[in-house]
Amino acid sequence: MSSNTADREFGNIRTIAFYLPQFHPIPENDEWWGKGFTEWTNVAKAKPLFTGHYQPHLPTDLGFYDLRVRETRLEQIEMAKASGIDGFCYHYYWFSGKRLLERPVDEMLADPESDMPFCLCWANENWTRRWDAAEHEILIEQKYKPEDDLEFIKSIEPFFRDHRYITVDGAPFLIVYRPQHLKNSRKTVQVWRDYCASVGIPKIHLACALTHRNWDYASYGFDSGVEFPPHSINVPNLSPEVDLFDDFQGHCVDFSDIAEQYLGHSYGPENNVHRSVFPSWDNTARRKENAMIVLNGTPENYEYWLSRTLRKTAQDFPDQERFVFVNAWNEWAEGCHLEPDREYGHAFLHATKAALQGSKLTDWTHVGVPEISRRGETTEGNAHPVPYGANKPLTKRAFRLLRDTVSGRLLKQWLSAARTK
Repeated sequence: MSSNTADREFGNIRTIAFYLPQFHPIPENDEWWGKGFTEWTNVAKAKPLFTGHYQPHLPTDLGFYDLRVRETRLEQIEMAKASGIDGFCYHYYWFSGKRLLERPVDEMLADPESDMPFCLCWANENWTRRWDAAEHEILIEQKYKPEDDLEFIKSIEPFFRDHRYITVDGAPFLIVYRPQHLKNSRKTVQVWRDYCASVGIPKIHLACALTHRNWDYASYGFDSGVEFPPHSINVPNLSPEVDLFDDFQGHCVDFSDIAEQYLGHSYGPENNVHRSVFPSWDNTARRKENAMIVLNGTPENYEYWLSRTLRKTAQDFPDQERFVFVNAWNEWAEGCHLEPDREYGHAFLHATKAALQGSKLTDWTHVGVPEISRRGETTEGNAHPVPYGANKPLTKRAFRLLRDTVSGRLLKQWLSAARTK
């Protein structure tokens, strides 16, 4: 895999961004979610859940794009390469021979002008109505039939043979999102290796996504692991400190807490893991009041995390070709995207380039619950909290009064107070 590294501090490290192809309608989504459904459907409906909450995330340069449009895909590549992204990792949806969302990936493969290195991540989860891989309300199931091992790797073969496909020491690099779901992972990967060798692909490099508290890639017969933040985090829930609207049941956590947890992992020759970062995270568009919201997902914090991740990778694996993954290029419904938006413009793209060139940032820029989003405090010796906004500036109190009146929250508070008298 080639890249222009003349202006980089980390010439042996390649940055790869996960890429979601769900931005075009397909018959299955029409049936399950309604005619014309794409990822944008959820994105545009998201609403703020507390004062100062940045939702919805709305695109600028590329608009509400459709990935069936070739010009959009080429513009994405140009934008990504200009910021220092070296490749895309496309999520690949394959269910016992049935593929979904395949058109952008297949058209990329057939287009010689799509000159971006790429690899694939098999998203081998059931599709459910809750978007979180719950085992109820299954829309399409991963069945893992006896013939699936061979049929899957055959479907991947044309991608492996493409000159743009990302390799490690000449071996095509494939990620599996949930290897723990494979019925016999060691048997599966041996089938894959044997088939590839039989068709002239001497070796493949299999990477296990470190998801759902799975960190032992070797136990599944894989060659390496790939971090997948924010999976498996153990950080404080700051929701009690946040001025949340009614009925929120999710979590608010701090960006720097998650980043420090991941930066605290030690890797080396005996623990072959590729590090990952995310620019921000907020899946309100998908999970609504059950969302996980990462506070302070700002370009500055992302730049600092990415720069430290690059440095630790260079220290752990000196003079070796390594990957650092960014989750993600365009996960808009998870508030997790490098593509330009209305709040930050191109700032996350600029932050990527700055980190690759050797960031000058020395600490987290934004930490904790932002002042505008903080709950009212309690008065000493008083069991009741200070009324929301009483200790805040007039402009904020006015905003809160208007918000709570329109939402009906103020009326609910008055009715509740009246019932307790």
